[in-house]
Amino acid sequence: MTVAFTFDLKATDGKARSGVISTPRGEIRTPAFMPVGTAATVKAMMPDSVAATGADIILGNTYHLMLRPTAERIDRLGGLHRFMNWQGPILTDSGGFQVMSLAELRKLTEEGVTFKSHIDGSRHTLTPERSMEIQRLLGSDIVMCFDECPALPATDAEVARAMRLSMRWAERSKAAFGDRPGHALFGIMQGGVTRELREESAEALKAIGFDGYAVGGLAVGEGQEAMFDVLDYAPDCLPVDKPRYLMGVGKPDDIVGAVARGIDMMDCVLPTRSGRTGQVFTRRGVVNIKNARHADDPRPLDEQCTCPACRNYSRAYLHHVFRAQEIIASMLLTWHNLHYYQELMAGMRAAIAEGRFADWQEAFHAQRAQGDIPPL
Repeated sequence: MTVAFTFDLKATDGKARSGVISTPRGEIRTPAFMPVGTAATVKAMMPDSVAATGADIILGNTYHLMLRPTAERIDRLGGLHRFMNWQGPILTDSGGFQVMSLAELRKLTEEGVTFKSHIDGSRHTLTPERSMEIQRLLGSDIVMCFDECPALPATDAEVARAMRLSMRWAERSKAAFGDRPGHALFGIMQGGVTRELREESAEALKAIGFDGYAVGGLAVGEGQEAMFDVLDYAPDCLPVDKPRYLMGVGKPDDIVGAVARGIDMMDCVLPTRSGRTGQVFTRRGVVNIKNARHADDPRPLDEQCTCPACRNYSRAYLHHVFRAQEIIASMLLTWHNLHYYQELMAGMRAAIAEGRFADWQEAFHAQRAQGDIPPL
């Protein structure tokens, strides 16, 4: 008997929500941050280490995996979970965003998108049906509809056209997804920063019916203020009893602001990419480990943090291995950043459950405003 995909909303505090998504591969505590494992790996991390940070779910990428090593090969080798040795739930995005942002010489039609691979120039076609097939072959637990995500700024006419095409593709995605007990299909709301278009998109998605709903087309260059303006109403347009996922977000204060506005799930490459470029997230804001001020500093990145980088190594050591381009720098700084993000989510979950989210939020912003500890 396959465990059903369910969402249990446990507590609300203002618009902020905490709950549990149940899947056959385990529970996802919300609000949830999903580390990005684009090419079947969370960069610079072992799967056990990702789990040790507190992550319940990770994200894989349809576009990258269809090109290399191919979904068919992953299927033959037992599916994505076995292939990358991650036992928990996996969400796969549909490939639409990467086609728009990475692929060369793409041609968009009602049917789908034909494009040239950014790796070797080979030609491929991605349609709602093919995206559903790839995600089925990968064996992901949460599947995303195939959509078109236009980069902002774009004209209202262009945003409206892309949104309506995405809604037609959502219908085709649902038909192609079929009946897959224990697996979930999420619809993606589009509409740029225009309220009427967002509302139209939400109504179209609700009419089709999905296991969860994403807010797409944000964090694509519109700025935090415009994003929050959309999030002030967009989550409210979606069903209360289904998970709400804000795609591709973001910075810690973006995440906190999104949760305050009713978002349950987020993903972003920021903590992992920043780890590899020497940007470190702490309670007191962002630390740049490249800076010479850390060269003789025996203190940890964050006195209160329990990650291996903070428990076992000094700022001086992390500065040294980063400047020396040692691989351990990427490993330790990425681990720290993912640990920080998961601690952030756990803090919000506890605050929402205890009805003190507004106070928690105030303390979060006040601590970050202090800036890094003074140099020695």
